[in-house]
Amino acid sequence: MNHYTSDNFTVTESVGFAINKARNLLVTEIDAELKDLDITAQQMGILLSMRQDIASTPFELSTLLGIDTGLMTRMLDKLETKGLLQRSRSLEDRRVVNLKLTKKGEAVADHLPDRVPVVLNKRLKKFTKAEFHELRRLLFKFLED
Repeated sequence: MNHYTSDNFTVTESVGFAINKARNLLVTEIDAELKDLDITAQQMGILLSMRQDIASTPFELSTLLGIDTGLMTRMLDKLETKGLLQRSRSLEDRRVVNLKLTKKGEAVADHLPDRVPVVLNKRLKKFTKAEFHELRRLLFKFLED
């Protein structure tokens, strides 16, 4: 089913516009919340994914977070420089880089589940429980292939 046509499409009324604007708003607010931890919203995704054992290589993180490999490399460089993670080559396949949080990285990641929900809950405060569940359901449906 086509919901948009050239006759009814306007950029500011499109789903893509709303999703992008919502994402930008969340990133700005999460960045502000994490400023004292010296990490960004994008870096948060990396640290949490690693802390929760969802991803442990740059490729896995790129795929999970939808970040191209070049940007992922730069972000990992910054996190490594900050002493939050370390890289090592796989012993089985030298082409594979494994990532591990340092003690400092684990400490920062441990703060995130307490901090990020504050931002999300502020944005969701006007939603009923049913609306919240419906929003999540619809967003995940939108993300399906």
